[in-house]
Amino acid sequence: MSDKDTIRQRTLEAAHLQMIEGNPLDADDIAMFEMFDREGFSTEEQLAYVRKDLKKRMQQKKESIVSAVARR
Repeated sequence: MSDKDTIRQRTLEAAHLQMIEGNPLDADDIAMFEMFDREGFSTEEQLAYVRKDLKKRMQQKKESIVSAVARR
């Protein structure tokens, strides 16, 4: 099995476990984890990436709420 196949298999197994636990991964989540494996992110780099992404999403959500309120 190639490295790519191994990474894909591990990601799919993790996604299945998440689904069993009631917290399924979406396509973007799976792509992110595959990127971490493919590019060899360390645990610290993974955490920094996720934190940065969460901050970005929170900011976008805040901006959309402010925009919706301003339209009223």
